[in-house]
Amino acid sequence: MSLFGKKKEEPKEAAPAGGCCCGGACDCGTMAKAETAKTEGPAVKVLGSGCAKCNSLEAAAKEALAEPGMDPAIDHVTDFAQIAAYGVMTTPALVVDGKVVSFGKVLKKDEVKTILQKVRG
Repeated sequence: MSLFGKKKEEPKEAAPAGGCCCGGACDCGTMAKAETAKTEGPAVKVLGSGCAKCNSLEAAAKEALAEPGMDPAIDHVTDFAQIAAYGVMTTPALVVDGKVVSFGKVLKKDEVKTILQKVRG
């Protein structure tokens, strides 16, 4: 009974079929589509699964865009391959002009307005 003895190494679990966390759904084709989807559609996007926090961020972003007269069109991305293409691991996330500006928290309308002013000048 040794106090500082080496731990037994257990065999590691093999990676999923596609070498990805989603069980192989992220092949070259889906990742290529996700990369092109980053530049398509509205300039403001909310990344998330569609939970209450994601919906709250989307509502705050729409309110913030509507006030200064900007286009209030927002794309809500729920596809995990597209979210991963942005490098986001914590949702909800806000993307403005193809750049992730916030992730992992629900922003208020005023916070979104401040971010939009900084990003767009």
